[in-house]
Amino acid sequence: MPELFAQLFRQDFAELDAATASWKKLAKAFDDTQRGSAKRVTGPLHKAGWAGVSAHYGFAAMEATETKLGTAEVNARLIATILQALGTKMRDAQRNLRNAVADAEAAGHKVREDDGWVEPKQAVDPKYHNDPDYAGLQREANSGLGGFRARIDAAVEAAKTASQTAADALYQLDPFDLDKRYGGAHAQEDAARVAAYAGIDPKAIPDGKDPQRSKDWWAGLDEEKRQFYLAAYPERLGALDGLPAPVRDEANRSALDLRLNDYALREGTLGYHDRYNYRNLTTLKDRLEKTDSGPPDKQMYLLGYGTEKDGRAIVAMGNPDTARHTAVLVPGTDNQLDNYGGQLDRIGKLQDSARKSVAPGEEVAVISWMDYDAPEIDGSVATPGRAHAGEEDLRDFTHGLRAAHQGERTHLTVIGHSYGSTMTGAADAGGRGLDADDVVVVGSPGLTVERANQLHVNPQHLWVGAAPDDRVSNWTSGATLGEDPKDPAFGAQRMHVDTEGHSGYWNEGSRSLDNQGRIIAGLKPRPGPSN
Repeated sequence: MPELFAQLFRQDFAELDAATASWKKLAKAFDDTQRGSAKRVTGPLHKAGWAGVSAHYGFAAMEATETKLGTAEVNARLIATILQALGTKMRDAQRNLRNAVADAEAAGHKVREDDGWVEPKQAVDPKYHNDPDYAGLQREANSGLGGFRARIDAAVEAAKTASQTAADALYQLDPFDLDKRYGGAHAQEDAARVAAYAGIDPKAIPDGKDPQRSKDWWAGLDEEKRQFYLAAYPERLGALDGLPAPVRDEANRSALDLRLNDYALREGTLGYHDRYNYRNLTTLKDRLEKTDSGPPDKQMYLLGYGTEKDGRAIVAMGNPDTARHTAVLVPGTDNQLDNYGGQLDRIGKLQDSARKSVAPGEEVAVISWMDYDAPEIDGSVATPGRAHAGEEDLRDFTHGLRAAHQGERTHLTVIGHSYGSTMTGAADAGGRGLDADDVVVVGSPGLTVERANQLHVNPQHLWVGAAPDDRVSNWTSGATLGEDPKDPAFGAQRMHVDTEGHSGYWNEGSRSLDNQGRIIAGLKPRPGPSN
């Protein structure tokens, strides 16, 4: 490698740096264009209610274009990452090479400029070559010669390896993916392959069991590594409690787009379950996009989703990282992806109700947490099994909200409806509890405990609402899911409701909705006529 020695020793990296900067700039342009399309075109059209045959094909075309822009952004960022990593490795090799040459020369050796060969030094005048000690003195004086030569060879070899590996990585980025809907999946695969070269280890991603650890890990990454993790591992990042809501939203929307593109490509051969998921996830994406062009407090953040069993989703209205008041609504029996729109309507009503009671300028975020397998109307609804299976996930989620929050501590309220109250009770009774300031349960069949003081929340801040004709609250409470939380002996506080049935607690203009809003705002509910 004699010819590479001189090239590496004198290498100027200005052109490589310029190329890296250009690819980064292009990646940002693709990203801005994709986001701008969703915010200024697709979102407003969804919000305006554009429908019909033209709308169907129009949205399909626009979403395909946005997907391609996303693929192009990932690929441009991958190229920039490869070039940046190459620059770093080449600079390291050059520094090691120059240090080896400097050390060799400091030891009295001559390093040839054309090929880097380290010549032995003449420690003893050659005229004394017949002296018995001559050879020994020469060997001693040149004892480090092999080390200097090895260091120079290693530096040149490292630069050669870095260059070849970068070329291979660039070759694997298929430009034909850029105009295909399947390109997004291939780009994600490319990102995972490039990870090793860029020094990004997927094993470093936290396991998700400690939200504070996840927060600290993310905070310790520079922007380049953050973007790379988002490109290569969106599903894993989207599921990490403790990460900022905008980060989880970006990751989950990327993963959702990949899932929808996969369904679109296989649409003619999808089975029943995949068709169910395709339809419901498309509807969820449309609902999200409707809010993208709206006011900040009405924008939605996709904090989680899944297609297991009946499907799951976690959506926030408003940014919980900055909200002064945050509420988490846990739905109950028979809630799944195909009726999730009703949950989004409810969190909107709760947010509007709470905003009437908060101080001017204070933000309110309300989250629909459907991240457990809610029971159907069968035997499972009478047992706490589903609640215990999901309780740790709910605890991790609320502690993740605490970890990710910025500024003054948010006032956190958890609202459980129907079996969702059982889920809430199980989660607050176990482990470290939910760390909630207030807990509201409506239409509850039981909280898995015998008394309010068995929960972590202060019993003075545990509110129970039950409509007079709510069959679940009045007929099943105290049976198999814990004592009746309405019973004065249980130790909770009654919240006045003026609605009917099991699902009327969010009726517009009702005292039931108003009182939930007041609790979210950190106030006491208003009493009823007889209180």
